[in-house]
Parts: sequence; structure tokens; C-alpha cells
Amino acid sequence: MRRLWLIFSQTVTVVLAMLFVLATLRPEWLPARMMRAAPLGEINIQQLAPDGNPAAPPAPGSYADVVRQAMPSVVNILTSKEVRTANHPLLNDPFFKRFFGEQPSDQTERTPSLGSGVIVSPDGFILTNHHVIEGADDIEVLLADGRKLNARVIGNDPDTDLAVLRVEARGLPAIAFGNASSLRVGDAVLAIGNPFGVGQTVTSGIISGLGRSGLGINTFENFIQTDAAINPGNSGGALIDAHGALIGINTAIYSRSGGSMGIGFAIPVSTASQILEQIIKNGSVTRGWLGAELQELTPALAESFKLADARGVIIAGVVRGGPADKAGMKPGDLLRTIEDQPVPTPRSVLETVTNLSPGSNARVLVRRGETDKNLVVVIGTRPKPPAARR
Repeated sequence: MRRLWLIFSQTVTVVLAMLFVLATLRPEWLPARMMRAAPLGEINIQQLAPDGNPAAPPAPGSYADVVRQAMPSVVNILTSKEVRTANHPLLNDPFFKRFFGEQPSDQTERTPSLGSGVIVSPDGFILTNHHVIEGADDIEVLLADGRKLNARVIGNDPDTDLAVLRVEARGLPAIAFGNASSLRVGDAVLAIGNPFGVGQTVTSGIISGLGRSGLGINTFENFIQTDAAINPGNSGGALIDAHGALIGINTAIYSRSGGSMGIGFAIPVSTASQILEQIIKNGSVTRGWLGAELQELTPALAESFKLADARGVIIAGVVRGGPADKAGMKPGDLLRTIEDQPVPTPRSVLETVTNLSPGSNARVLVRRGETDKNLVVVIGTRPKPPAARR
């Protein structure tokens, strides 16, 4: 019995060794292996290549699928405007006229400009920067599929540097909106736009900071900072997350050379969606206005005003005939509260007032000398600011 067991075990060992050699050196000599057929519901059509065979899995760290999803929603914006240039005064001199003849009093030239935009609805609404289309006489939108369409301005908001365009088209690839409240410093992001007019370009980076303000770019600032390269021509383009959802509109860079230095700023999608909704609904954005120049209350000012309780904002000036002036506010007053809400900084006053409806009454508490005064301000409509500096 023992002899039979030894013969069996040796035979199995030899057969396995032969199969191993064949599988290694001549696998084609072996019969094809059987594979379990996957149920229909387990087949992902998007994973099939054009020839019908399973496509190779994406390379580790690749954003190709995300870019393919989001890129058709980003468009190039071409604008032009007429610029009148006066002739040199010497050309009107009789001596020079002998050589150059009569010259027209002035000349008109067209200056082109490039920017980017994001399709936000299938029926033709496009979100971009106000400074991209500011003063433009003609606006054309170049879609990812090669179509070039004329666009018209639905409305703009210089305070946030946003504008809404519309083209006459249907079934456009609208981008999905992300959730700005879930963003974290260090999250991967991609910037899509048309830098320097070279064509649609994608750059990658991370979120470097959130809630950036006080930069002097816009009146209302709450920027996403990123190191994804943003260059001239990227303005109005999309900043997307790793899932291809829109999280910001690229708007400005910090640069000493005119090119990217790794510090770019985007308007959060939360702000962009609010402005978009108001412009589509009303054609413009309406905000409340106090009509007062504000100054932060520093310890030195508090000491000079002999204020034991240094909370509030100094009224440095009032616009004649404005809401604050009509309510009786005077330069030197200390603004303490608006609608019973403390206002410790000029920015908090700006944010509180702009959220109030024009024409509504607002209760304010000011201190004048050693006396507190309760006043009622009829909130005005905030005027549009001059062109933003970039």
C-alpha cells in the first residue's frame, strides 16, 4: 500500500511540474481557460473602448476622465471694442499737409480680447468675469465642438466681477455645480481655460487657502486660493474638483511678471450661483446701501474718542443726501449695531447692509460723544462701482 502511495504522489508531482513548465514556456499548448460570464448589470459600458473591447483602467493619478467630462462645458470668449485714436496735432499743420495730405480727424480701431466662460445651463446661459466682457461691442463664444456663436450680456455684477451671457443654442453641455462648503485646504483642483489664446488648457494644483479677502480686487471678496496655474485668458474659466464639479470661477492672479506665480484666485461657486440666479431673474444684482465712509476703530482711536467700550465702527464721512445723512448720522459717530446685530468691522457693516432690501427700514445704534442714539435708516440701492483694478 505504501508503495502505491509513493507511485501516486510521484506521478502527481511530475504532472504538476510538466504543467508548470508548459504554462511558463508554451502557454498556447494548453486549452483556453474558462471565464465566468458577468451578468448584464455588471458591465460598465463606459469602460469599453471604441472597438468594443474592455478599455484599460485609468492610470494612477490621472484626471483624464474628469477633464473629458468637464472640458466641453468651458468655452472661449472673444470680445472686441472700438477705440478712437486722435491724429497727431502736427498733421494739421499746413507744412505737413503738403507731404501727407488731408488726414481724418480721428481713427477707429478694433481691439480684440480673449477670455473664458462656463456653460451653466443647457439652454445657453454662460457664466464669466465682468472684466472679460466689460466695454465690449461684440462678443463671440467658441464652443468645444468648434461652433462659434454670438452672445449677448444678460447682466453683470462689478462688485463680484461676475457676468452672465447667453447664446442662442439648446442642448449645451452644462457643468455640474459642486459644494463650496465642503472644500478643504489641500483638496486637488483643476483649472480649465484659454490662457494667452493658445487653446483650451488644463492645469492642476490644490486649494492653497479659503476665504481670502482684503486683496483690493473686488468689493466683495471670499476667494478660493489655488496654485493651479491661472494665466491671462483663464479669466472666467472653471475651477473644478477631482470629480469634475464646478467649485469656482477663475478671476485673478498675484503676479509680478504677468504670468502665473502659483497664487491664483477663484470666486466660490456659492457666490457665483447666487449672482447667477439674481441676474437671470432680474437682469441685475440689487444690494442695500448705507452711504457712509467707515473706518475701523483702533485702540488709538478709541483712546482719542475716550471710549471705554471699544466696539463698533467709526463713521468717517457720509454721502450728502444719502441714507445715512438723511437718518441723521454724522462724521465722528460710532456705529454700534444694525438691526441689533453688532458690527465690529467695516466689512461686517458692508455685509450686513448689502443683505438688506433697498427701501426697507433698518434700526441703527450710534454713540455720539457720551450719548447713545437710536436712528432709523431707509436703506438705499448700492450704486455700481467703477471698473475693478486687476
